[in-house]
Amino acid sequence: MRQTWRWFGPVDKVTIADARQAGAAGIVSALHHVPYGAVWARDEIARRKDEVARAADGAPSGLAWEVVESLPVSEAIKTQTGDWRSHLANYRTSLENLAAEGLEVICYNFMPVLDWTRTDLAWRVGHGGTTMRFDLVDFVIFDIHILKRRGAAEDYDSAVLDRADKKHAAMGDAALARLGRSVNAGLPGAAETASLDELRVQLDRYSQIDADRLRRAFIDFLGEVVPTAERLGLRLCCHPDDPPFPLMGLPRIMSTEEDYRHILSAVDSPANGMTFCTGSLGARHDNDLPAIVRRLGERIHFVHLRNVRKEGPATPCSFYEDEHLAGDADMVAIIDALLDEEARRRREGRRDALIPMRPDHGQDILDDLKRGAQPGYPAIGRLKGLAELRGVEKALTAAKPR
Repeated sequence: MRQTWRWFGPVDKVTIADARQAGAAGIVSALHHVPYGAVWARDEIARRKDEVARAADGAPSGLAWEVVESLPVSEAIKTQTGDWRSHLANYRTSLENLAAEGLEVICYNFMPVLDWTRTDLAWRVGHGGTTMRFDLVDFVIFDIHILKRRGAAEDYDSAVLDRADKKHAAMGDAALARLGRSVNAGLPGAAETASLDELRVQLDRYSQIDADRLRRAFIDFLGEVVPTAERLGLRLCCHPDDPPFPLMGLPRIMSTEEDYRHILSAVDSPANGMTFCTGSLGARHDNDLPAIVRRLGERIHFVHLRNVRKEGPATPCSFYEDEHLAGDADMVAIIDALLDEEARRRREGRRDALIPMRPDHGQDILDDLKRGAQPGYPAIGRLKGLAELRGVEKALTAAKPR
């Protein structure tokens, strides 16, 4: 696999030099400053490429921007309201500009409102480091007592509601404020002070949109952009829902293998693929991760390797970001399946035989605890994860010629 590293641009407290020293071979990045729905101009893309190619002192970094994560899909496109048709045209133009600058792999998601959701961005683990956590009871507290969403209590069973009420009664203002900031951190473009009113407005846009309607909008989107991607030789890859179950009354349509089968068959093209994220898909008990690779592998264009520890047998459940080789997912079996897929592609002569992979997330350890990097993206925690994943790949390659 092609070992890559996510970088959030010059504002990232983990530098390009850090990524090089961690052993990354390529960079995953995006133009996070461009508003959703706007065109990614070619000069802006070229500027990001140059920022990746040079270290802070101006010397060549030895790295290149290889994967786009993410070219975002606007809420207007998802809801098919407002300027959604012009946003589709802008998306196609952005694909043209990315192709002109040599980018080929484009990751995106189709999650409504929230790009990801956690209730604690710095949950203390046994060794003294911190990690991100989704606590179902805490989320219910946010939904019912902080956001005060209409009808929220109807979405949860009585046992969870009772635990949430008791915990809420014991929480102080500081803890409630921290919970609110953690959940809102997944709101696209939001600062820590993003208002609950803005979130309520976003949720209202989906009051008449169920999973079937959102799925139709997704297929419409793909019908508009996949022909452009095909012509340009691009590989689009949709990231799964994170977490992979409904939240705040919002529909989720990319949470299971069946969800992917539906979308991949609806617009059946090599340009329409998946981002295989073991952490997102692994937060459901009914997702068999090695089997998904073996059944849908030909359409995997990008891989996120991370591990979560689920707490409870049901879906939804609480979970936290575990060490890369220590969570519920069998990472050795997953990597073995991915290496088999790469070998199959080589036999077929596919030019995309080497699948880009990045160590997704990581626990904050050692100096990470003082660095204040993007939540889930520490330097040393990801370095540790990448080293572990690289070791598994090397051992499997040596033990099983392909």
